[in-house]
Amino acid sequence: MTPHLHLWLIPVLPLIGAAINCLLGRRFSRRTVVSVALGFCGAAFAWALLVAARFPSLGMPHVENLAPWIRAGNFQADFAFYLDQLSLVMLLVVTGVGFLIHIYSVGYMWDEGGFFRFFSYLNLFMFFMLTLVLANNYLLMFIGWEGVGLASYLLIGFWFTKDSAASAGKKAFIVNRIGDFGFLIGLFLMIKHFGSLNFEQVFRNVSGMEVEKAGAGLLTSIGLLLMVGAAGKSAQIPLYVWLPDAMEGPTPVSALIHAATMVTAGVYMVARSHIIFERAPFALMVVAIIGTLTALFAATIGVAQTDIKKVLAYSTISQLGYMFMACGVAAFSAAIFHLMTHAFFKGLLFLAAGSVIHAVDGEQDMRRMGGLRQYLPWTFWTMTAATFTIAGIPPLAGFFSKDEILWRASRVSLVYWGIGIFTALLTSFYMFRLWFLTFFGEYRGAEGSGAEHGAGRGFHLHGDHGRRGIHESPTVMLVPLVILAVLSVIGGWVGVPGSLGGSNRFDKFLSPVFRATIPAGANEGMPPEARTEGPEPAAGRRQELAYTAVSVGAAALGLFLAWLLYYRRPQLPQQIAEALGSFYHAVANKYYVDELYAILFVKPLVDGSTSILWHGIDENVIDAAFNDGAYNARHVSDAVRHMQSGNIRSYAGWVAAGAAVVIAYMVWIGSMSGIR
Repeated sequence: MTPHLHLWLIPVLPLIGAAINCLLGRRFSRRTVVSVALGFCGAAFAWALLVAARFPSLGMPHVENLAPWIRAGNFQADFAFYLDQLSLVMLLVVTGVGFLIHIYSVGYMWDEGGFFRFFSYLNLFMFFMLTLVLANNYLLMFIGWEGVGLASYLLIGFWFTKDSAASAGKKAFIVNRIGDFGFLIGLFLMIKHFGSLNFEQVFRNVSGMEVEKAGAGLLTSIGLLLMVGAAGKSAQIPLYVWLPDAMEGPTPVSALIHAATMVTAGVYMVARSHIIFERAPFALMVVAIIGTLTALFAATIGVAQTDIKKVLAYSTISQLGYMFMACGVAAFSAAIFHLMTHAFFKGLLFLAAGSVIHAVDGEQDMRRMGGLRQYLPWTFWTMTAATFTIAGIPPLAGFFSKDEILWRASRVSLVYWGIGIFTALLTSFYMFRLWFLTFFGEYRGAEGSGAEHGAGRGFHLHGDHGRRGIHESPTVMLVPLVILAVLSVIGGWVGVPGSLGGSNRFDKFLSPVFRATIPAGANEGMPPEARTEGPEPAAGRRQELAYTAVSVGAAALGLFLAWLLYYRRPQLPQQIAEALGSFYHAVANKYYVDELYAILFVKPLVDGSTSILWHGIDENVIDAAFNDGAYNARHVSDAVRHMQSGNIRSYAGWVAAGAAVVIAYMVWIGSMSGIR
């Protein structure tokens, strides 16, 4: 008999914590708020570990139906949870990394107002994200999908009195709604043609369909619409613009939502829908192209950013692009592998950046940092581990996951591989640029900007007094950094490929989910020795090692260039920027994409007296309904109120008149029936 794991407890526990702190947190001490938030989140993580321990004894997939939910004709959707190898990986990443970020937040947010509100939002986010990854059907997944959007809006705009934070929250919410519209249309197509949104039933129907090699059929349409939703949630071209602005939220929010969990929801959704994409070659190609271009585009922008969190934001967009590239070449297990390692090292990078910001009173401009390694030794060494990991230096976690993606991409198209290698070079360069600017050289800071943490506390960093004031973060913030640093170092060892003496245990673990993953159309036009026959490409060890050497060389070159420009000869970057002129300014200003969107979409639709929405909806519909409608309603009510005269004979007359109208109508209906 299959054991009942009570999977519902995992998302419900954080929801209970959110409800308690939301309703009663104002009366609690900060220690009580922390106990509630961490207690319920930690309990969810502990329960997830228990599920993982019992996982080998379960039949896959393991489904737990909680209750009937929606019934409409032949359509039904149950409130049920679905556990397999893929959802287990996501479950452990979300609860594990999420719990560490909760711990870190205690120290980071201790002196902030709205303390109970912040932890209530964090717990609420955990509930929705866990619902998303455990959902048994697309409808319940969509509930979690929308819920994390709501929680993201609340957390990004946590400092709602700051205009930039409030605007960033609204921007994230609106841009995600654009993507969600595509996702929703895709679900409607599933309901129409498959009669269900249940994963097993949809996939069973799709598996019996032929690959759509010619034109855009049903599966291609569904795949493209799902990708629209994924592009919004996971910040891919052209819907990536919300994520850099989301850095206005507290740094733990950036780590939790915009590095480790929420932004990977799109990758998870595409991987979960792999059967649909495998039979839609055009949709699969679009996923690969968007991911590849996004990886390169965001990396070029990251090279010129000076805000430490903005560099990490564009790095996140770029790394998500790698994951979509992997999905686009049907290397779904490689995409999830990089999703996991990315949660470790990018979560660590954001938390370490928060530790730096915390130490220098809110300053986020790297040009005003420098020499901090001697004042922040724990932060320095943990961030060093994360920097080397994301750069792809072996044998750290990021090396194995990124190299797996590049290798699998090379089996489908050398164009994807070439762009991926160049992006890896840029990644190494801008991350070591951040590392050298922040921790090496002389301290260049002045008075803290108060840009984020510690705003307005009068903490000054002028001269020797300022350097003495810089201090390491408290232990409650450092413990999560150390744990994530260890995971960033060893977390990729579960996926060591055969060419390097391993067995890629991670790929084998996920193979029951992706056992049919042969890239649709990938075998066409390729030599026999390069054709894919299943999850693992069939190619010689020597060739794979050659590609690996190129990848490591790109990472080493990025390190060398960053060392030369920002440590050895720090005057060169300014000279290069001046030589590049307008091109450098375009990159530094993010190619003016936000300004272009403002001209094309924001102003014509929602901004000012010239917008379509202003005249078409606000004035002609809303104003007409409330202003003209109120005027007309007054005259109508004035006429009708004379019916209420208080005279019984008058009331009897109105009743008789009404009865006559009803009888006349019935007679007319009867006569029409007789004529027919």
